[in-house]
Amino acid sequence: MTTVPFVTCDLLDDHPDQDIQTLIPSLDGKFFRSYGARKTFGGQIVTVKCFEDNSRVKELLATDGTGKVLVVDGGASMRCALMGDMIAESAVKYHWNGVVIYGCVRDVDALVELDLGVHALASIPQKSNRKGIGEVDIPVYFGSVTFNSGEYIYADNNGIVVSKEKLVDL
Repeated sequence: MTTVPFVTCDLLDDHPDQDIQTLIPSLDGKFFRSYGARKTFGGQIVTVKCFEDNSRVKELLATDGTGKVLVVDGGASMRCALMGDMIAESAVKYHWNGVVIYGCVRDVDALVELDLGVHALASIPQKSNRKGIGEVDIPVYFGSVTFNSGEYIYADNNGIVVSKEKLVDL
């Protein structure tokens, strides 16, 4: 497993003049949790906005993700998962560093074994619909942070931070 050399606390301390946003840890009583084997991960952001439809998530994670993190605005839905073990295995195969989901995942016992960073609000066994609905590379907003494709995200057990500039080489 790849070890990424940063701590989000230190990134904030070491770059006081940078415009770094910090994700609010609790959203309406829901907290982001780590589900993947990589507890520290980061990279260039790719965004997708989808509600209870993981079609675009599946498509994106089956493309080259070297140095990237997929940020998914799932509208905080607690009714179905936007990623499970098969889609996560595809993300590993295509070299994604991680996935942050404002929504749910499933197959958590398998996710924890995969060399992938995964943060999500919760787990639920119900899979999502696939109707081909979703928008890619648009600004998404949750946790008091705006996520833009091309910017950078860094996540660890301390939290999640976002920067317009690359803060460390991953």
